Amino acid sequence: MLPFDLESIEFTSLQQFLTEHAADLDDDTAWPNEQLSHMADAGVLGWVVPQEYGGAEINAEQLTQGYERLSESCLTTTFVLTQRNGACQRIAIAERDELKRELLPGLCTSDVFATVGISHLTTSRQHIGKPAVRVEQQGSHFVFDGIIPWVTGAKHADWIITGGTCDDGRQVLAALPATASGVTVCEPVKMLSMTASQTGAVQLERVEIDAKYLIAGPVEGVMKQGRGGGTGSVATSALALGTAVGALSRLQAEAENRPDLIEIHASLNVEREAISRDMYTVVRGEKTDDTLNVTTEAVRQRANSLVLRSTQALLAATKGAGFVQGHPAERAVREAMFFLVWSCPQPVLTAALREFACLVDG
Repeated sequence: MLPFDLESIEFTSLQQFLTEHAADLDDDTAWPNEQLSHMADAGVLGWVVPQEYGGAEINAEQLTQGYERLSESCLTTTFVLTQRNGACQRIAIAERDELKRELLPGLCTSDVFATVGISHLTTSRQHIGKPAVRVEQQGSHFVFDGIIPWVTGAKHADWIITGGTCDDGRQVLAALPATASGVTVCEPVKMLSMTASQTGAVQLERVEIDAKYLIAGPVEGVMKQGRGGGTGSVATSALALGTAVGALSRLQAEAENRPDLIEIHASLNVEREAISRDMYTVVRGEKTDDTLNVTTEAVRQRANSLVLRSTQALLAATKGAGFVQGHPAERAVREAMFFLVWSCPQPVLTAALREFACLVDG
């Protein structure tokens, strides 16, 4: 396993490959298989896997740095990585050593792909009274029934980390074999952007799994157990900032021949630097007197706002050329919209809507 080094030849080469092939993933039928293979070669796939299972087990600050740098090159691939890493992190916190020994070593390579389907336990479909996935315990087995609404890379998955709700309201989280009887992967949805993430629903019909694949539960609020980059986590902000960096880099290139853009780029970049500093303050858990701007939620709100405005500034700067399908500015604008819906807690969404409506608090 390569050590964590964002300045290494391997990582620099990975970034270059991701940048050069980002446009290839703006295709409904694409999947970042080669990108994941290059990530394995650069040691990235072992970032969240404990060392005893062959991984690098980097700390939260390093992981945030890595996400920020990778999303600067290719948001689609980095998003897929976060879903895969979310699965690895959930497996790693399980109290079942046998489960970890079975799954984690293979996840350091690109030969095994795991993903998560947990939005129905956090932000998605919470307005519906009936659980999206119901779970029934039968001795040493658990039976899953329902629909997992959002699963990235489901057609390519060997394992889906998902959960459901029991009749008594308690929840479970488990590693579900994608080939298990009763698992039906629906066709991926065509989205505004990042369709190459191959995200869609998975139907579960009396899917029976052994208790050895249980990660947590039955317990109240299973997603509050342990860690793993939950809803609105700093990881999401890191991807938003990385995407903004990519847009601002292109805006800077435009400014080399357009003096009128220098001030625009400088102002946005100063804002980016401030958000980045505050994001790492949150990641490190450092105390601060600025409790208004330096929280996980506040950083997410600010990062969302910046990525939307930075990409639109790039589109405006590139004029008609940037409005043509396939242009980096056009793709960046569409990809930035993703942050309005991906793991977006209600306070973050409300802040965005108020900004759109020019309703300034205070």
